[in-house]
Amino acid sequence: MTGAWDADDDLLGRVFLGRVIEPGDEAGGRWVREFGPAEVVRRLRHGHAALPGATATRWAGLVARAGRAEPERDLAVARAAGARFVRPGDGEWPRQLDDLGDARPLGLWVRGRPSLRMWALRSVAVVGARACTEYGTHAAATLASGLAERGWVVVSGGAYGIDGAAHRGALAARGATVAVLACGVDQPYPRGHAALLGRIADQGLVVGELPPGDHPTPSRFILRNRVIAALTRGTVVVEAARRSGSLATARAAQRLGRFTMGVPGPVTSALSAGVHDLLRGEATLVTDVAEVVELVGDMGELAPARRGPVLPRDLLEPRARGVLAALPGDRPAPAEEIALDARTTRDDAIARLYELRALGYVERHGDGWKLTRQAMTSVQAGRRPC
Repeated sequence: MTGAWDADDDLLGRVFLGRVIEPGDEAGGRWVREFGPAEVVRRLRHGHAALPGATATRWAGLVARAGRAEPERDLAVARAAGARFVRPGDGEWPRQLDDLGDARPLGLWVRGRPSLRMWALRSVAVVGARACTEYGTHAAATLASGLAERGWVVVSGGAYGIDGAAHRGALAARGATVAVLACGVDQPYPRGHAALLGRIADQGLVVGELPPGDHPTPSRFILRNRVIAALTRGTVVVEAARRSGSLATARAAQRLGRFTMGVPGPVTSALSAGVHDLLRGEATLVTDVAEVVELVGDMGELAPARRGPVLPRDLLEPRARGVLAALPGDRPAPAEEIALDARTTRDDAIARLYELRALGYVERHGDGWKLTRQAMTSVQAGRRPC
C-alpha cells in the first residue's frame, strides 16, 4: 500500500480491515468499537503490541495479512466492477445490521443502483436447500414472485436450488431482489449463476462483506447468513435437511428477534426434516404469500380465513339442518322417527320437512319422507374425507 494513505480516513480504514479481519469476527468488531478503525489499522500496519484478547500467534497472522492489504486498489477494482463500499454511518447503511453487535460487518460492498437501506426496510429472506426438489423450487419461486408483486424485496444467497428459485421468482415478477454473497461482489459464484447474478445487479442489488476478488469458504457461507437474517424482517425456509446451512439463517433470525417461518414438505422427505424441526420450535408455518405478509407486514395485513367449500345445506337454518341430518339415506321415514332422531317435536319436524321439500331436499312418500337425489349428493360431498 502507498505511504500517502492517512490511517485517520475511516473509509480506507474499514476497507483495509476488511482484508485482515474475517466476517463476523467479534473480537475484531470489539477492537473497532473500542479503539476505532484508525488505531486498529495503525497497530496492525506497524506490528505494534497485540490488541486485547489476541494471542501472539493470531496477532502475527493478522499483521501478516495487513502487510498485503491495499485499500486504494480494492476501491478501484470495486469501482471498475460497478460496486461501492457502504459503511456504518453512511446514509445507505441499513441500521438493522447494528443488531449484530460486535459481529456487525465492517462495511458492505454493493453492486446495483437502488439504496440498500431503503430496500432492506421492506424485505424478506427466502432460503433453503441447494439440492432441492421440484416442489421446493416451485414453492420458493411462487412465494418470491408473490412477495415481489406486493412490493416486498426478496433477499437470498445467490446459491443453486432454493436461493436461485427465489431470485428468479422475484425477477420474473419484475420485482426487487438482493443477493448476499459469501465472496467478493465482483466474483460470480457459483459460476453457473453468472448470468443470474448479472441480472440481479442490473435489476436489484448484489451485496457482500468480502473485498473484491475474495473467494468463498464453508465458514464464510455460514457467517454470510447472519447478514441475510439481520437485513430482513423475517426469514422463510423452503426445504432444508437437518444439516442445511440455511438453518443457520433461521437460527440467526431467531436470535435477532426476527420472524422465522417454514414451508412444510412431505413428512417422508429428508430435505424437509430441518424445516419441520424449526416448525416444532419457534418458527411459524406458512403456505403462501398472504401468511408471510401477515407476520412481517403492517398491522391489519391479515391472511384471509381458510375454509372448505360452502355447500348449499350449510346455508340452512340450524334446526332445518338437524331435521335433514335425521333422515335415513336408504328409505322413507315417518315424521315421528325423524323428530325423535332430530331431538324435536313432531309438529316442528313436519314444519321443517315441508320447508326442506320446497328447497328440493326431501320428498313425500306416502306417510314417510325421503331424501332427494340432490340432498344425497350434498350429504355425500360434505362427508367426503379427502
